[in-house]
Amino acid sequence: MSDATVRPLAVDHRGNALTAFIRRAEDRPPGDAPLPLALVALWCGDRVLMVFDRFRQGWELPGGLIEPGESPRQGAVRELLEESGQTPLGPLRFVGYPRFTLVPDQRVEYGALFSGRCAEVAAFQPNEEIEAIRWWDLHEVLPGRVHALDACLARLAHGPRLPL
Repeated sequence: MSDATVRPLAVDHRGNALTAFIRRAEDRPPGDAPLPLALVALWCGDRVLMVFDRFRQGWELPGGLIEPGESPRQGAVRELLEESGQTPLGPLRFVGYPRFTLVPDQRVEYGALFSGRCAEVAAFQPNEEIEAIRWWDLHEVLPGRVHALDACLARLAHGPRLPL
C-alpha cells in the first residue's frame, strides 16, 4: 500500500507527513528508506520538553541529524543536550521508528524516537538554533506554532493514555 492510500498520522503546515510509526526493536531499523534523524521526548512529570527552533519558527521535540559514526541513540543524547541543555535521568528508552514523507519531492525517511525522564531541569541558554524551551502538557496553547508531527510523536512517546 502506498503512502498516497494510507491516512497519515499527522501532517504539518508545509505538507510533510508522519505516515507510520513502527514499534520494533531498536537494533532492527526499517531498511526501505534512510534513517538520518533522532528525536527525544523528555518528560518532567506529565510535561514534555519542546524547543523553539529559530529557523522553522515553531515548537518541536529536541532532535536532529545523526552525525557520521554516531548511533541514533548517541545522536538523540547529543541533540538533547545541544538544543536544550537537559540531560535525562538514566538511559533513554527507545520508542520506535517514525516514517515521514517529506515535501516537495515526497522523499521517505525514518527517524528514531526516544523517551526519557528529567528529575532536575537545567538552566537553558538560547543558542543560534534554539530560541527557547518549554515544558508542554500536550494540551495547553504555546505561543507560536507547535509542529503537528512533533505533537503526534510526543503523544506516541507518552503512551496509550492520551488520544492522538
